[in-house]
Amino acid sequence: MLSEVLIVASAGRAPRIECAGGVAGRRTDADTVHLVSAAATPLGGDTIRYRVVVERGAVLRVRSAAATMAMPGPVTMESRAVWELEVDGLLDLDPQPTIVAGEARHVTTTRLALGDGGGVRLRERVQIGRSHERQGFWSGAVHADVGGAPLLRHRVEIGAGAVTDDDLGAPRACVSELRYPEPAFAGAGTMLELAAGGCLATWQGERL
Repeated sequence: MLSEVLIVASAGRAPRIECAGGVAGRRTDADTVHLVSAAATPLGGDTIRYRVVVERGAVLRVRSAAATMAMPGPVTMESRAVWELEVDGLLDLDPQPTIVAGEARHVTTTRLALGDGGGVRLRERVQIGRSHERQGFWSGAVHADVGGAPLLRHRVEIGAGAVTDDDLGAPRACVSELRYPEPAFAGAGTMLELAAGGCLATWQGERL
């Protein structure tokens, strides 16, 4: 299944929302949109594409009503989520965690284009496995630019078969939070101040 979500935030107007497939968006406040499941997705073979546009002077908060459960499919284990973010205003993107169940493999790609006056808070939380499950795999990549110049190139893998998966250290949970233009905040894990402004905090462990 291919699911597509478009959210456009304009100053002084309610966000415009267009959806197709297994994910829907619902406006829950003047500047807040919650993502909700309209069908069981992502299963192996599914792709979810999100496009979020925040115009100059607009503020948008994106949340989800529940955790995303990535499940194996009947033919393939791998599902995908693609985020395309164009931000000239202020975006706060903080959905509930993604849970990679069973032997599922889930790949997330985020491309962020910030205008010179844009600001962002982008948090991603992932857990490999439900209770007593450790077989799943997740990969997440972030490609962020500010004013057309590079801000961040970042990629993380956790789970079975990941680069970090060995007998001595095998994290099964991850939290990443990117903020711009703030140089630091009180976040968990390792804080990295970025050369072009903003910061990235990352944490890995056994359980969220």
